[in-house]
Amino acid sequence: MFKIYQLFIALAVFFYRVSAGRIGGRMMGGDVLVLTSTGRKTGKQRTLPLIYIMDGPSYVLTASMGGAPKSPSWFFNLRDNPHAVIQVKDKRINVVAEVASGEKKRELWAQLVAAMPFYEKYQQKTTREIPMLILHPESVA
Repeated sequence: MFKIYQLFIALAVFFYRVSAGRIGGRMMGGDVLVLTSTGRKTGKQRTLPLIYIMDGPSYVLTASMGGAPKSPSWFFNLRDNPHAVIQVKDKRINVVAEVASGEKKRELWAQLVAAMPFYEKYQQKTTREIPMLILHPESVA
């Protein structure tokens, strides 16, 4: 089953990249970017498509994993090494990740749930507080 998931992710990334986001640029009502981060244990590059919202010039990711008990690996990778690259449509952007907290987190969560209410169901499914990361652009590559 894990191999099928990996194949699905690889195909989604491939089609997103070759079409500049015209294929795979939206999912479940949200805009999609492709994140490439460094694995905290392996040091290998990890790439996957993720739904995002905007906060001014920054991109915001939500580590919901569908309400699973644990946050996804990409969250821990970015927390431990905040430097990453995203592709948004045809632009590659170097970013630095920051875990949102306090009032900023509450503001972003409200914005997310207003746009995509299913995230509230994800929060109800788990006892952990679902983290959000703000990706601050460093430069356009």
